[in-house]
Amino acid sequence: MGVALKRALFSNRSLLFYCDLATQTSPPRELPAFLKVERKKSLAELNPEDLEAMTSAWNPQLVQRNMKERFGLGASLWLIKSHNKLAGYGWTLQGRTIEPHYFPLGPNDVQFLDFHVFPKYRGRAIDWFLMTQVLHQLAIDGLARAFGEAGEWNQASVASFKMSPFRELGLARKLTIPGRIIVCWASSENALPSTKVPVRAIDFPDTIP
Repeated sequence: MGVALKRALFSNRSLLFYCDLATQTSPPRELPAFLKVERKKSLAELNPEDLEAMTSAWNPQLVQRNMKERFGLGASLWLIKSHNKLAGYGWTLQGRTIEPHYFPLGPNDVQFLDFHVFPKYRGRAIDWFLMTQVLHQLAIDGLARAFGEAGEWNQASVASFKMSPFRELGLARKLTIPGRIIVCWASSENALPSTKVPVRAIDFPDTIP
C-alpha cells in the first residue's frame, strides 16, 4: 500500500488543455481528398471492418464493453479515414467525464479523450486534422468549451494538442482516495495567464454530475 501511495503521489503530472469553442466558428482547413471524418453515436453504427481495427490490439470483448458504456453515456466516437481505411479515432463526451476529473464540467462542456492514430498513419498530421474537424463541429453544435489532457511524459499526445486550437490550461496531478479526488495544481509558464495557480490540493466529490 505504501508503494502504491508513493507512486500515486509522485507520478508524472498531466497537462490540461482548453479550447473556447466560440473561437472555432471559422471553417477549418479543408481535409485532403483522401481523408474523411465520421461521427458515430452507437456501436451499431460501426461497420465490422472499423470495429475490428479498433479491437484487434486489445481484448475485443473488453473493448466492446467499454464502447457500449461510453455510447450509453452519450459519448460520440469520431473516426478519421485515409483512402476509406480507418487511420485513427477519438471520443468526446458532453457535460460529464468517464472517470472523476480534475474539475467538474458544465452542461455545455466537452471532454476529449483517448484520441489515437494507428502506427502506420503517424507523422501525417492525422491527429491534427481530426481534432480541428471535431472542434469545428462541436462549435456548430453550440457547445461552449472543450477540455483535453495528456500525460506530461506523452510527448506525442502533448504535441498533438499544442498544434491544435487547444491552449494549455495548466499542470495537475490527481489522487483518488475513498470518497475524495485530491487535485494538486502547479503553475505552468505556458498556461493561460488567468489560470496560473500555486500548488495546492483541492477536494472534489468522487461523483461528478
